[in-house]
Amino acid sequence: MRLRDNTSSDWNWLTHNKPESMLHVTMRGVAKGNRPTILTYHDIGLNHKSCFNSLFNYEDMQEITQHFSVVHVDAPGQQENAPVFPTGYQYPTIDELAEMLPSVLSQLQVKNVIGIGVGAGANILTRLALNEPSLVEGLVLINIDPCAKGWIDWAASKLSGWTSNQVDNIMGHHFSTDELTENQETVQTYRLHISQDIPQENLAMFYNSYDSRTELQMERPVFGQNENTVTTLRCPALLVVGDTSPAVDAVVSVCTLLTKLLCPQPAKLAEAFKYFVQGMGYGEYQLD
Repeated sequence: MRLRDNTSSDWNWLTHNKPESMLHVTMRGVAKGNRPTILTYHDIGLNHKSCFNSLFNYEDMQEITQHFSVVHVDAPGQQENAPVFPTGYQYPTIDELAEMLPSVLSQLQVKNVIGIGVGAGANILTRLALNEPSLVEGLVLINIDPCAKGWIDWAASKLSGWTSNQVDNIMGHHFSTDELTENQETVQTYRLHISQDIPQENLAMFYNSYDSRTELQMERPVFGQNENTVTTLRCPALLVVGDTSPAVDAVVSVCTLLTKLLCPQPAKLAEAFKYFVQGMGYGEYQLD
């Protein structure tokens, strides 16, 4: 099954008139009435194709996306065939990466979105929702970590950096110790992509930007007291994490901060997403 509107366009957007704010953006389809656009943001070591192609090529997911336009964002320097950054290039912070998105969406005439983010991308889209609550109707957050790197994590990463290379560190971000030994075929596919398909200098900058992130400033609303003033997500959120993912504890911690959420560990993310958008009011009776 193909998208109802097969138009697909790629752009490099220069936001804030800064070379370091260059984003690679791919839009599939066109905005459909008052329906939101699906906005994706990938994790470290990946780009929109390697992170989301398998999901969006899944038949059940295509049944959904034929009713929505889709915007894929690649972080600066992470897209296919990206040029190596020049010496002295100042990579954006995670906050700055989130702040780039509204102007891009405005230029694309996208009024609101349902975000799908993985790892670093989930953190960036959450910051977007906190900054621009009227822009984000819903979030699917996969392997999100809301915390800044603590002193113990910082020390562990420094020790790891002395004894392993960048690719190993990023593999440890994606996979648990058990997964690294048990899922050899998948692990090798990731390792080859991370080490060969993205300029390592660019990858190091994105990794360091995420590694230096600040904590997500969210509090759990208390009904009848501060639900209208507290800093929290104002949209429904679907939290997704694998049973053996290294992000399990981090995702569970997000559950303590929110009220409008689901915390499944689905075998089929596309099926979970289908129920999620139906629950937001985009049911089958509205999609035909």
